[in-house]
Order: sequence, then structure tokens, then C-alpha cells
Amino acid sequence: MPEILIFLAGSAGLAYVSRASLRVPGSHGFYRFLAWESLLVLLLLNLRAWFEQPFSFHQMLSWAMLLLSLAMLILGVSALRLRGVPGERDDEVPLIGIEKTTVLVRDGIYRFVRHPLYGSLLLLACGVFFKHPSWTGGLLVLLTAALLVLTARSEEAENIRYFGEPYRRYMQGTKMFIPLVF
Repeated sequence: MPEILIFLAGSAGLAYVSRASLRVPGSHGFYRFLAWESLLVLLLLNLRAWFEQPFSFHQMLSWAMLLLSLAMLILGVSALRLRGVPGERDDEVPLIGIEKTTVLVRDGIYRFVRHPLYGSLLLLACGVFFKHPSWTGGLLVLLTAALLVLTARSEEAENIRYFGEPYRRYMQGTKMFIPLVF
């Protein structure tokens, strides 16, 4: 029962943050909301096993992925805050907070990966999955990953419209989520 209440409260919060994006199906924020929802379900599925068998292989792997996820999040947000120039953009894409950058950020972690925040979510999903691996959890990780790919591709189309050719060149030299891998 508490999981259902947490899901409803979490979904309400995510819907509030994503309210503008939810009015624009196909926008990156629309897909990101769905990825967040999938991740929330995965988190609630594995919540009770969070600290079970703390030194087992799957728990250690989980903690490593969760720490990498946190590192990518911190590096991505820091780079956007330090190098991005916030401002209103004339495109019709609903953006939240640090997404409202008018400068293409290509250094820091963005030198290695185009979407460190989505990469962080992907690692978070994998880390949560390894808390208590199951077929249902595996399917949720795959769903979350597919939604994050849709999110990133949609955002890339938006960035090409806004930044143009410099963004196309940037895409050619960097991976999508995980440096040197994907």
C-alpha cells in the first residue's frame, strides 16, 4: 500500500514538473516524463530489497552504478550551470530550468557525451535494477532505456533546429549516453 501512495505522489510531482511538456507529445520532455515514470515503478519494485545482502555481487554492482549515476548528474548539471547561458529561446519546445541554455555546451563532461543527464538516468535504472534483479525489473530497465533513447533523439532534433550545424558536428564527435561506449 505505501508503494501505491509513493507512486501516486511521485507521479503527481513528475507530472507537475513536466506539465508543459505533456502538452507537446513528441517533445523530449514528454518522453522524459515517461522514462521517469518507468524508473519510479522500477524503484518501487526494488525498494524493499535496497539494503538486503549488502555485500553481494549484485548489490556492489548496484552501488557502483548508482555512484556513477550521481557523478554524471553532478558533472552534467555543473557544466550547464557554469558554461550554459540561461535565457529564453525562441523555439516552441517546453524547457525546464537548466535546459534553457542559449549556448551549446561542449566541454566538461559534454566533451565525451551529449546527454550526461540521461546517461545518469540510464545508470540509475541499472543500479536500481541490480538491487533485486528480476524479469520484471529487466523489462522496466529496457523500457526506461528505450524511452531515454526517444528522449535524447527528440532533444537532438530540437537542438539541431535551435543550434543548427554546430550541433550536427558536435553529434559526430561524441557518444550519446556513456563515454566511449554508447
